[in-house]
Amino acid sequence: MSTKRIVALVAASLCLWGALIGSALAAEAAAKPATSWVYPLIPKFGAVHPRPDLPEQPDPKVDYKVFVDVVSGNPDHAKPLESLDRLARLVNLMAYAKVPASHVHIVALIERQATPAVFGNAMYRQHFKVDNPNLEILHALKIAGVHLVVCSQALAGMGVADSEVSPDVTVTLSALTDAVVYGQRGYSYMQL
Repeated sequence: MSTKRIVALVAASLCLWGALIGSALAAEAAAKPATSWVYPLIPKFGAVHPRPDLPEQPDPKVDYKVFVDVVSGNPDHAKPLESLDRLARLVNLMAYAKVPASHVHIVALIERQATPAVFGNAMYRQHFKVDNPNLEILHALKIAGVHLVVCSQALAGMGVADSEVSPDVTVTLSALTDAVVYGQRGYSYMQL
């Protein structure tokens, strides 16, 4: 068999395999149902995939008290923290379950690698050379009723003054004591 013929057979085989794999991937994609996302309370952040068919749902008659310790940073300082988006999802999940805002009490402590998320634009630019992409989501969380706090010990360690923190965030004594104080008040602990 000539080299040209072998090359032609290999090329034809590769094309056939490519077509078969492409068809299989297209069929798999077509078989998956389209996923819908909603934003019941906080627009643009914390998307929720509705699942009313599942048994465990928040009860609208219950009072929920959650202390969220936001510690995860983001290596790309030009993008909002994923941990803040997950916090927005928690708020949106409660709203989706029709839990009244008066029954949802969330305190979100921002510390460790997440601390720079609370910087005002000037301080954020000084550290990362871009505007703070977290300010919009912080404001949306505050409007939705989340009490946002930042550890003053972390700020001091970074040389950041209280005045350089977003006005949507309250400076608190420390992450260490806040976890204890809110735990004593009956808040469930969650870390993001």
